[in-house]
Amino acid sequence: MPEIIRRGDNRNRPVVIDNPAMERTYFNLVRLGRGEIFEDRLPRHECVCVAMSGTTDIVINGERFASVGGREDVWSGAADSVYAPVGSQIRVEALEGPVEIAIGGAICKQVHRAFRVSPQDVEMVDVGSQGTHSRRRIFHILGQSTRDRTGNLLVSELYADEGCWSGYPPHKHDTDISGQETSHEELYHYRFQPETGFGVQLLYEEGCENCFMTRDGDTVLVDRGYHPTATSPGHKSYIFTILVGRESHGLIQSFDPRHAHLVGAIPGIQAMRDKFK
Repeated sequence: MPEIIRRGDNRNRPVVIDNPAMERTYFNLVRLGRGEIFEDRLPRHECVCVAMSGTTDIVINGERFASVGGREDVWSGAADSVYAPVGSQIRVEALEGPVEIAIGGAICKQVHRAFRVSPQDVEMVDVGSQGTHSRRRIFHILGQSTRDRTGNLLVSELYADEGCWSGYPPHKHDTDISGQETSHEELYHYRFQPETGFGVQLLYEEGCENCFMTRDGDTVLVDRGYHPTATSPGHKSYIFTILVGRESHGLIQSFDPRHAHLVGAIPGIQAMRDKFK
């Protein structure tokens, strides 16, 4: 069932791994001071190391990717990231100052090659509008352009305008139906600007409704059902998003039939769907 993990110091240990609701998904937040080093090996997961803030060297199986990152925080431009294949030895070195790295991963059987996703490689799609209270921009780190170099892992950063909805119209992706819907676990990690901001995460299906108040640093696990989210007026929201497919890399959402008429009324919905495939 859906779950919310409140903000806390995870001490560089996984926030999500082998969770009963998200058995294929991995998520960690690594925070290092200057000169500190983080090392790990994920024997079953492919992953991508995304620089949330600061600059770091990331070493994957001895291959060094130098000066990854550079942004002050998640509000300061597109991410710089490094993909690590399943079974990789991962080393993160904070050589120049404090860094925060988000690591999103997925159970994977294929072994691919490590590669860097620079800010110039990140693809953005603009969805919604202020008029429909649904404007958000989605920056795809692992998406359509990396499908031949990864398994079933999709990772993106979503920025919603003040007082706007995202994940809207309500959609789900918990069942594999050829050409109509794919089964993908989804994880949302929230940040707000200013940090005092908050939002609402709805999760519903027939016979079951959940509502979480989301705050800066919270993480929501979406295992099934429709899951729209709203940002309070006066605050911008950021969502680090991990999607893990059961059978496929590409995502196909199924919209709530009661609100399907909104698909054509909100700009950019089809472009968003195309970028996730």
